[in-house]
Amino acid sequence: MAAQARFIGSEIYRRSRYGSNHPLAIPRVSTCIDLCRALGWLPDDVYVDSPTATPDELARFHDPDYVAALQAAEAAQAIDEDASARFNIGRGGNPVFGEIFRRPATACGASLHAADLLATGTARTVYSPAGGTHHGRKAAASGFCYLNDPVLAILRLLDRGVARVAYVDVDAHHCDGVEAALGGDPRVLIASIHEAGRWPNTGPFDPDARETLLNLPVPPGLNDDEFALLFDEAVLPRVAAFAPEALVVQGGADALADDPLSNLSLSNNALWRAGAALRALDRPMLVTGGGGYNPWSVARAWSGMWATLRGFEIPDRLPPQAETILRALHWHRRKDQIRPETWFTTLRDAPAGGPIRPEIADMARRAR
Repeated sequence: MAAQARFIGSEIYRRSRYGSNHPLAIPRVSTCIDLCRALGWLPDDVYVDSPTATPDELARFHDPDYVAALQAAEAAQAIDEDASARFNIGRGGNPVFGEIFRRPATACGASLHAADLLATGTARTVYSPAGGTHHGRKAAASGFCYLNDPVLAILRLLDRGVARVAYVDVDAHHCDGVEAALGGDPRVLIASIHEAGRWPNTGPFDPDARETLLNLPVPPGLNDDEFALLFDEAVLPRVAAFAPEALVVQGGADALADDPLSNLSLSNNALWRAGAALRALDRPMLVTGGGGYNPWSVARAWSGMWATLRGFEIPDRLPPQAETILRALHWHRRKDQIRPETWFTTLRDAPAGGPIRPEIADMARRAR
């Protein structure tokens, strides 16, 4: 499987920012790429420079007028009030910025290309950390997401003859855009573990929901052991019973303890363990990034996910070149925060186990 893995990236993420005060004003994909190269995990024969999705490709899901509005906003670096209100561009955390069309279209191009590689058997596992924009709506930006690459990837897989696709989402925020687009399609299983009461305040637990929908909203402070219980006893059995022909996995890193936009307490071990368990199902699999707003946590988690997918051993101590990359990062949102030395010298967090609260155990039991 490792020989068939591909990593899709692009240099657009190195130079593109949403704005200096935005939660995404941090280097994420570029740092992940740099770390993986520094660790010898990203040889040229597995790295793919991402194509950019065309307007016609985006129109498989998105309204053409909305796609045109994004292109116009990029060209003018502005948007009029009517279009802003209609498409939620330039408001609600979705600013107009230099690459407002090209950046999300590149993430979509990566996921579409990944779907083609998987459907044709060219690759067995594809990693695209720039993807995972699961809040994007058909004709509106939402939650920092202008386009919805998971939906486009799933539709491409279905269009190419894949009969059933399982979508698994471990982002701290519920995958409302994916559920709105595909929640009624019997060919698609959607399973999400996300923080209860966290924006967008969707995805309630319903043990009587259809078999192709599993939402597991969890309380603040979710620890590794609680996550493992839900994943092992609810998510994995549901995925196995669905018998998917392909998997799309959203691996957002904002459920980690050091993230500023959630109140969950996972270590990156929990995410890697989930990735390994899904890899063991031996299905063609696309793994994306997603949320994650602490540059050190995201880069370390996403690099370790690639190592997990490839079967690489994660070192106890990073080599000097990788350490230099992490020490060079800056985070203006937390200028006074003490940075633990482990953020610079390791990829692996200390395990964040703990007691399993009754409500978690009950949710796992009822979800079964």
